[in-house]
Amino acid sequence: MTDLHVVDATAEHANEIVAVIHHAFSSRRVLDPPSTALSENAATVTDAVNKHGGLLVRIDGSPAGSVLFEESGDVLNLRRVSVDPRHQARGVASAMVGCAEEVAVRRGLSRVQLIARVELPDTVEFWRRRGYSVVEQHDHNLIYAKAMPVGRSVPTAADMRAIGEELAGQLRAGDVLVLSGDLGAGKTTFTQGLGAGLKVRGDITSPTFVISRVHPSLAGGPALVHVDAYRIGGIAELDDLDLDASLDDAVTVVEWGHGLAETLAPDRLDIVVTRGDDDTDETREIRITPVGPRWAASGIRVSVPSATAAEPPALENY
Repeated sequence: MTDLHVVDATAEHANEIVAVIHHAFSSRRVLDPPSTALSENAATVTDAVNKHGGLLVRIDGSPAGSVLFEESGDVLNLRRVSVDPRHQARGVASAMVGCAEEVAVRRGLSRVQLIARVELPDTVEFWRRRGYSVVEQHDHNLIYAKAMPVGRSVPTAADMRAIGEELAGQLRAGDVLVLSGDLGAGKTTFTQGLGAGLKVRGDITSPTFVISRVHPSLAGGPALVHVDAYRIGGIAELDDLDLDASLDDAVTVVEWGHGLAETLAPDRLDIVVTRGDDDTDETREIRITPVGPRWAASGIRVSVPSATAAEPPALENY
């Protein structure tokens, strides 16, 4: 069994990281212009790690992969993503990138970004499979990005509405939100905030007895289409609602949509609202996961002061 560990890089790991970078980049095909990765040394790596951090992967105690971080605004840039050729096809890159994304979430950053060379199709395909999208291209350099999920502990219903209202300011016509959560978790409360932010007409209530409601805008913006998929038996029944007809002109929220509504749009926000076992505790957890190129260039932001960040697990014993 492979003993794979991902650890936070420190200056003490500099020589190991340099060795991984040099092994990885020297084994790649020669590019024009060439990569500058082979110029990395213990001093440059130490400086990078001390400023922004990084990760080191070990397999059975031997250095197998590494990545350096560079923080810019609300973006975590990945630099010198490297896997020692002797450890390829052993899950090193996937483990390392997964942990890098956890670091971005823990730091409160909205996106992860990196540069990949267009001449390296296997590398390009790896990032595509990991959910990254090209947001820019400069000559041979493809700028890949992925929006990070946002998790918050929400103490009151008013705070949940405030999160919906804040998110509304980041939406546009054509956006789809797939909303999941137990009965009474706060899905409709969140949607009420969304409607307030979008300035739509009509009271937003649980759509359980009316499968779909359309709330027109009062301010010349997109309408809000509020759908309940609880009693929908499958994709065919969802198609019968003809949501495609309004999709491009409205913001569409599908409650109980997990496993069904994802077919509506490759770009969406998957939102899960949960509550604890104590019925007297109003606190809810909300997790918003952006999916697709639509969000890769911007990410999402939730800054409601009383809603505290829900941190991902630490990297120990990955």
